[in-house]
Order: sequence, then structure tokens, then C-alpha cells
Amino acid sequence: MTSVWVGRRTAWTFIGIVTSAAIAFSAPAEAARRKVSSRGGGYSPPAASIVVDAKTGKILQGENIDEPRIPASITKVMSLYLLFEQLDRGRMTLNTPLTVSEYASSQPPTKLGLRPGSTIEVEDAIKAMVTLSANDVSVVVAENIAGSEDAFARMMTRKARELGMNSSEFHNPHGLPHSPPNITTARDLSILGRAIQDRFPKYFAYFDTRSFQYGTRTIRGHNRLLGKVPGVDGIKTGYTRLSGFNLLTSVNTDTRSLVAVVLGGRSGASRDQKMASLIDAHLPRAYAGARIAPPVVERGAQTTQVAEAPEPAPVPTPVKMASATPQAPVAQAAVTPAPAPIPAPERKPLDLNTLRPVVASAAGASSTTTPSSTSSIRWQKGQEPLPLNAQAYAALQPQAAPAQISDTQKAALQAKIEAKASTPAQTEPTKVASLKMEASKAQTPEVKKAITGWVIQLGATDDEEKAKDILDSARSRFSKVLGKASPFTEKVTSNGDTLYRARFSGFRESGDAEKACKQLKKGGMNCFASRG
Repeated sequence: MTSVWVGRRTAWTFIGIVTSAAIAFSAPAEAARRKVSSRGGGYSPPAASIVVDAKTGKILQGENIDEPRIPASITKVMSLYLLFEQLDRGRMTLNTPLTVSEYASSQPPTKLGLRPGSTIEVEDAIKAMVTLSANDVSVVVAENIAGSEDAFARMMTRKARELGMNSSEFHNPHGLPHSPPNITTARDLSILGRAIQDRFPKYFAYFDTRSFQYGTRTIRGHNRLLGKVPGVDGIKTGYTRLSGFNLLTSVNTDTRSLVAVVLGGRSGASRDQKMASLIDAHLPRAYAGARIAPPVVERGAQTTQVAEAPEPAPVPTPVKMASATPQAPVAQAAVTPAPAPIPAPERKPLDLNTLRPVVASAAGASSTTTPSSTSSIRWQKGQEPLPLNAQAYAALQPQAAPAQISDTQKAALQAKIEAKASTPAQTEPTKVASLKMEASKAQTPEVKKAITGWVIQLGATDDEEKAKDILDSARSRFSKVLGKASPFTEKVTSNGDTLYRARFSGFRESGDAEKACKQLKKGGMNCFASRG
């Protein structure tokens, strides 16, 4: 018993020395706030990935989707979600100047190099966070919205809960190493990737930015899949030594839509190649009909559609370890006081035996950005989309929320990722059956509606309520495009089978109907125009 205690005390002493050294060599402003700005112990957790069909909410591929992971700079997607929310509510505009504090200016690279007391407009801040992954700009955004970085981090965690991201917790707006670290899962990031484009389709287009001009500088982005893999339109890379190489990707073609996540890659090139392979393998399996999954929105507005889970893995016993010293609250100036912090959710700790070193990384890489990947990515065209009269609809099954992660487990995670690790065993990816597409028979109208002009059709289903749901979802997402159009369902029969078409009328010319369809297709919905 004495030898066990001595061994534990020795381990705690080693962890304390490592943590103290990391804080001592960090920038003074960060050390005062207990931020850890070093690159960490040189280890990354085992890989995790997920591919979700955004039209149905079904998981097409999954590996360790509910295991706790460090998001690194993908953290900035949640920061941008909150910024887009300010724009959407009219509290800010793209031209609103954001003031730079001394603390924001002191953030480590990558950074835009903003000087204390200067300002940056909201649109430039968005582009700097998307392309350069600027840490100083992330703090500028946080402080101008919430008054302090800590208050903004609490807002991020609350928003995660509202979206159904039950295993995520944030402590800073940029994803730099922190004690305790920002924590998420592959499943949670897939929810965020769907939610931000469902809620803010107008601003989501910024994630497709490959470069932008700031003063005399041309700043280029880190997402190497943009322009190389057809359909990829965002959204964010991430890298620290503790997280490995991360990537959250959105894919939208004329008929199919995916959101995919790869975490813990061993290099930027291998991570990009894995993502390209996942897209190549699963995009042809994605549903080609009209979207049937409801938009992912905050709880209270509408039920959040969470991707279905494979059979959950056994939960390991938490390791009892001391929790991190709480930080003193930071005063907020001229802002609405933030509600009390949400209790930390229960989390599964990382298994020490599954940690592995990051042995391949690009030279000169910064602490949160992904070093450039120069490898070519091959793309093979998948099967052709189904014809418009071959749309199938699958009911979504309810699922339980994933287990949450506790305070002690979070502390265990931080200690373990800093400890010496061994090579993990190979993990087989979860195999999920693809959606079965069944072509419906030729449709012959039973009753011709008395509608003049042109109409657009979004889909056809054997359940009238489903057809109405399609119309409601389209009306909600594309209110500007469909504001003057009239939704209706049209019953048709063929050889004894009954279907209900989901349609909008009220388009005087064919060009008006085609223009509306074009906008809906950009948003991932199926659509075609015809005379009423």
C-alpha cells in the first residue's frame, strides 16, 4: 500500500513540474491568467471521425464519435456562430468596428498583429478567423461581444448545450492550449457544422474564403480541400500538438449534402487524404432527394436533430484526480451580465494506453494552425443522382443523448494527455448501413389543381404530413426566396400507389421559378420547376 502511494505521489510531482514549467515559460499576460501557451507534451489522442448525411441526419461512417477530443482552432467555428448571431439580431453589422485590447493583442501566433487601441471591422474579423485562424482577432470578437474572454467562453458552452452538443465545453475562443482544455467530440462538431449553415446560410459562405486582402497583405487560408475536392465549401482546420490535425468539412452538391469530421490526424497531408477518402466513399451513399431532416437549431426554438449513434462503448471508470484551480471572474464593462456558469457535464476520460505521439508535422507550424499540405488529392466521381421521380424518405429514429463528461474526468484527460503515452491498438471504424434508395413508379396525377403560372416541386412522399414538413422547412430556411410563394401538396396516384407532391406556386414566369430553385439547391434542397 505504501509503495502504491509513493508511486502516485511521484506521478503527481512529475505532472506538477511539467505544468509549472509550461506556465513559467509562457507570456506574462497568459501566465497571470493560467493560460498554457506552449505546444504541450507532443502527443495526440487516437483518431476520431464521423460522416453525416445532412439531408437525413443519418451517420454514414463513425469512429470514436463520442470520445473526448481537443478541437484546437475548430473552436473558432463556435466563436463565429456567436458573432453571426450578433449580425442576425442586428446588434452588429459587417462594418461595426471592434476595439483591440492589450490582452487580445498579446495572443500568440497565428495572429493578424493588431495593435492595442486599434479597431478591426466585423467582416475583416470573420475573414481573419476563417483563413488565417487569427488568435488575436478571436479574443477581440470575444471581448467585444461578452466583455471578457471568460464570459464569452461561458456563452460558447451554453450555446453548445442549446444545440445538443452535450459533450463540449469551452474555456477560450480560439482553441489555444489551456488548462483545462477545450473539449468536444466528433459527433458534437458534426452538429455544429450542420447548425451554423442551417441557421446562418448567408454568413456560412465566408467559410469558402480561400484568401482575402487586409491592408497591403494577401492572407491565404489553410483549408487545402477547397477547390480540390468537388462540393467542398468549408469549413475549418485545426492543429495543436495535443489535438493532432483536425478538420471539419461541409460538402454540398446539386443533389447531396454531407458534414464530416476528422480529428487526431498525424499530419496535415494524411488528415486531408483521409477526409477526401471519406467523402469519396460516402457521398455516393448520401440521400439525393429533398431534405427530410429538420434544421439544427437551439433548444426552445425547435427540437435539435442529432445524428443517430452506433452502439455506445462501455464507459471506463473515471480516474480520481484534483480539479484545476478555478479562475477569478473578470469584470465586464457595459454589457449584460452573463448567467451563472453551466455545471460541467460528465465526460469519459481518455485511456492512457490509447495516446500516441504526433510523429509527422510540417516544419514551422504554429500552435493552432494546420501546416500546409502539398499532397495531391484524387477524386473519383460517384454514382449518378437518382431521378426526380425516384425520391425515397426514411423516418428518423429518436436517440438518447451521449454520456456527458465530469469535472474529475476532465482533469484526468488534461493530466493524461501530458503524460508519456504508448502506441494505440488499431480501431475498426463503425460500419453503418447506407440508406436504401427505392425508385417509385411513374406518377400520374389523379386530380389536376387549378393553379396558373409556374410551380416548383421539392419532393414527393407517401405521407402528406412529411410533404408538409418539407414545405415548412423550406419556407423557414428560404423565407426571402419563398416569401410570396404559396405552399401546397398535390395528391397523385399510379397503379394503386398514392404520393403527395410538396410544391410552391405563385411564380409568374419560368425564370422566376428557376431562380428560386437555384437558391434552394445551393442550400442543399432538391427542386425543379414546371408549369402549373
